Amino acid sequence: MTSRVAVIGGGPSGIAAAKALLAEGLIVVVFEKSDQVGGNWVYREEPGHSSVYETTHIISSKTFSQYEDFPMPAEYPDYPSHAQLKAYFQAYARHFGVDARTLFRSEVMRAERRDDGQWSLTVRDTEDVRTERFDALIVANGHHWDPVTPDVPGQFSGQILHSHAFKKAEPFRGQRVLVVGAGNSACDVAVETSRVSARTCLSVRRGQHIIPKFLFGVPNDVLYARLLGLPRTLRQPLLHLGELLAQGRYTQYGLPEPDVGILEAHPTLNSELLYAIRHGKIGVKTGIARFDGETVHFVDGTSDAFDTVIFATGYRISFPFFDPEFIDWTSALEIPLYRKMIPAGIDNLFFVGLFQPLGCIWPLADFQGRLAAKAIAGKWQRPPDLEARISYEMHHPHYAFRKEHRHATEVDYHELRRELLAELARASP
Repeated sequence: MTSRVAVIGGGPSGIAAAKALLAEGLIVVVFEKSDQVGGNWVYREEPGHSSVYETTHIISSKTFSQYEDFPMPAEYPDYPSHAQLKAYFQAYARHFGVDARTLFRSEVMRAERRDDGQWSLTVRDTEDVRTERFDALIVANGHHWDPVTPDVPGQFSGQILHSHAFKKAEPFRGQRVLVVGAGNSACDVAVETSRVSARTCLSVRRGQHIIPKFLFGVPNDVLYARLLGLPRTLRQPLLHLGELLAQGRYTQYGLPEPDVGILEAHPTLNSELLYAIRHGKIGVKTGIARFDGETVHFVDGTSDAFDTVIFATGYRISFPFFDPEFIDWTSALEIPLYRKMIPAGIDNLFFVGLFQPLGCIWPLADFQGRLAAKAIAGKWQRPPDLEARISYEMHHPHYAFRKEHRHATEVDYHELRRELLAELARASP
């Protein structure tokens, strides 16, 4: 009997998984709680699931951000906008028949594995709440939707929000804005608000590698791919040299120097932040010590007044539909999954897109989806020493990533691609 498979999430990873399942002749139902596919790349002004803002462009290049069996339109720029990406994902879903297998405005409230091994999903749509059974489950709900806002001593009298709720710069016109963080969202939000604010400052606890989108005239990920033939011992120093030649030392911008290598922390890709700092559009502050009314006190003993604080402090890995006793990785520093997708002890559960590459997620999610589909169709078998392999992966990451929640799912794009293709080569046609 043909297996019936549920996919939670109609974002870029979910639609790639669904495409692969359909190619294996499986019965597929995609549950998407919004009204269209595209996940984070469906821009809306009101706060919600999507975290993109009005002027968002992707931070990996078109070359390494397209599904390998469905190229982006030739007229797309090197770094497409959120509107172009949404159109691309929706064209992909139509082309492979995924949209016809997607139930929109359908939210999975609970997913439980029954004693007989099947999955029971409680689903809420616009009309009712119902329960459905499936032979296998693919989780593709993403990991950029459950924001983390740190506790800061004291009370702030102004507005506090997370970058997840930031949609456009205009509401901050004339304000004194403090953006907390130094990752991609923090730097983007700081640049955007600095265009209209009275003053924007960036609060930075530790040094980050802030890489321009273009190095020596080409997208930075294209340049990195050209270095893959070199040993890792040469790759890092060459990238450091390129970084230094392109922008000098971070102390010249009032920023702390990074304490890890350029490939050992998730990089920040931004071509405007350092320019804005040197042009006086963005000020640099240290970490926050405490709030006192409109005054923010910093760990270096200085203080300043602000109207708005925007925390760009990351996201939890969370699955609201699972019982926390079943899976809870909200604080995990390591995620126990083989090839970042397969847990031990559960042969019909797969996670697709639950990783953070030095590169783009969804081209690799496509390969994960193919592997999951092969496994469900009985054409690929899990290694007999799966637990040992998961342990090895957790303790031997592709690079010596900094040990923190932010890097719990960090991978190297090209290394994970090679590993997934090797697994697919073991599958039968």
